[in-house]
Amino acid sequence: MLETALGAAAGDLPGVATSLAYPLSDLILAGFVAGALAGTGWRLDRTWSLLGLGILTFWLADSLYLVNVANDTFVSPSWYDAGWWIGLTLIGAAAWQPVTAPDPEPPREGLRLIVMPLSFGVIGLTVLIYGCFADLNALAVLLAAAALCAVMARLIFTFRENIQMLDLSRGEALTDALTGLPNRRALARRLERAIPRASDGQPLVLALFDPDGFKLYNDTFGHPAGDALLARLGANLSGYLDGRGTAYRMGGDEFCAVFEPRDQVIEPIVAGAASALSERGEGFSIGCSHGSIVLPLEALGASDALRIADQRMYAQKNAGRASASRQSKDVLVRALAERTPELTPHLQGVAELAEQVARRLALPDDQIERVRHAAELHDMGKVAIPDAIIRKPGPLDERDWEFIRRHTLIGERIIAAAPALIEVATLVRSSHERWDGEGYPDRLAGPEIPLGSRIVTVADSFDAMTADRPYRRPRTLEDALRELRECAGTQFDPVVVEAFCAVWAERNALVLEGLA
Repeated sequence: MLETALGAAAGDLPGVATSLAYPLSDLILAGFVAGALAGTGWRLDRTWSLLGLGILTFWLADSLYLVNVANDTFVSPSWYDAGWWIGLTLIGAAAWQPVTAPDPEPPREGLRLIVMPLSFGVIGLTVLIYGCFADLNALAVLLAAAALCAVMARLIFTFRENIQMLDLSRGEALTDALTGLPNRRALARRLERAIPRASDGQPLVLALFDPDGFKLYNDTFGHPAGDALLARLGANLSGYLDGRGTAYRMGGDEFCAVFEPRDQVIEPIVAGAASALSERGEGFSIGCSHGSIVLPLEALGASDALRIADQRMYAQKNAGRASASRQSKDVLVRALAERTPELTPHLQGVAELAEQVARRLALPDDQIERVRHAAELHDMGKVAIPDAIIRKPGPLDERDWEFIRRHTLIGERIIAAAPALIEVATLVRSSHERWDGEGYPDRLAGPEIPLGSRIVTVADSFDAMTADRPYRRPRTLEDALRELRECAGTQFDPVVVEAFCAVWAERNALVLEGLA
């Protein structure tokens, strides 16, 4: 149509330009509409549909008018005059459409983003193919080539956008959202590449860190404050390792560091990193347990390296907890010694015997330590018993025994005030239960009584029988051992009694060997 109009147009250049102005202006407006739709992701609504249809109707009417004028067949009025009225009506209807709020979550982008570019490309390609079989003017060829160039440019922009999104997605997959540090997946990739290149001369150090006291901080100050603390600690670790290595967040409150020590000593660097993950303030104290491994000297794979470092970290954490329990226990033992100094030898004797019996029964080291602590603290509740009862020269009456029976409960409350001694407090509470269920305070029987409490009961009873009291003479060691065996199955656990007698026999044998 445009080719026919150009071929038939007559007159000077301004006249021809004026004849072509209307349809070309309509095409320009249609291009603006297409560009605006592309900017919205080709999300067609009623407003854009009516506006586009109105402009295309105007273009069709103007083009028919131009052809009729060029062919000198224009007659007014003509049937296509209605196109201008229809176009104006459609444009006006588009202006009257209600404004819709933008969708807060835009729809997923799909094929509609490339439908229009592909359509223009197909049109341009069709025109060029048609030009191989028919004559086309230069303007048609130029417009078809421009359409194909626009399609290629769009493909280039789309490719760049996809590359950027891919890079962003990869970065998010390897980065911890809270701290901005590389995450566990990034660490695994780093180790897979770095371990084969490490050597004994140029080792790689992997260190894991677990802040101590973070759960209490989180429970006390809330999760937002806990997240802020983790972000600060992560920034501190990253700053400390700047120029030395890389910091990672493993998840939860665990962090990791990977660095090459070169000619530096490893331990001070790891200790400094642990210090960077520590923080103290009003009402809280955050320490840090850690475990490290040298690669490839101690492991050849990433999974083995992480497992060994994790084991060492928790071994240190558990050792720190044990140290806290010992410190708390020492404070309470000292307070008890100040209150009743005469109990100190008794408590020490019971603790030694109980520890040896626990070892004889092959208990784990942590349980052996709890048994010893319980033996040292089993009389803690006596700090609340009047001195008149504690130092009474004769046998205790029933009222006195009411006070005595409460001392295990009082001791439990005092000891449990130290969080590291909660399990010890449980053993102290049951340290006066009997195997037959006639003890106090809960009248537990048999295996219901904690094993540690049964051990303390036997050791305490033996020491009490062999000690000198104001109201009776001490029993001989043989009589005391005989009493334990006679009461096995009623007052005492038979297995614990046999273990105790075996321990005592071994002690006597060692004493005799020393004398010999």
